[in-house]
Amino acid sequence: MKYVALLRGIGPGNPNMKNEKLRGVFEGLSFQNVQSVISSGNILFESDETDTTALEEKAEKAFPSKLGFTCTTIIRSQNQLKELVKLDPFKSYTHGPTSYLLVTFFKYPTKTQFNIPHRPEGKPYKFIAATPKTLFSTTDNTVLTTTDLMGWLERRFGKQITSRTWLTVHRILKRMNS
Repeated sequence: MKYVALLRGIGPGNPNMKNEKLRGVFEGLSFQNVQSVISSGNILFESDETDTTALEEKAEKAFPSKLGFTCTTIIRSQNQLKELVKLDPFKSYTHGPTSYLLVTFFKYPTKTQFNIPHRPEGKPYKFIAATPKTLFSTTDNTVLTTTDLMGWLERRFGKQITSRTWLTVHRILKRMNS
């Protein structure tokens, strides 16, 4: 099966977080066809293992000993990403310099505790759709950057999350399909 590991908090400025080293960890775990997509912690790989929790645990255990850091790892299969894209939650929105379309991935099924759509009071972002393991949001970038949104998400849902732009999700899926 084809998978993507979505690694939280990867900063390519850290020498141990560069794509080559991240790929090396996954290759060392005997995964096949390991590739990276852009430099923000998106590692594609193949495995006969079908238990994504076991795959996540395997990767998370390797990072401290191999690269010296801990990292929340959220794994989704190619089919799971295809299902997200089929939802088309952003069909009436455009990603661009003034608006940002973001998908937040939850490691574990999570209840949002608010009705969708939802705009937190006084905030320039809006949550437009959700599944038990994802939350889709839009941000007005003319008012602020996504760092405010990331802080809000972390305060609300904890650190077992990671976010990618809708464009990145499509890039990942395109590479998985090739």
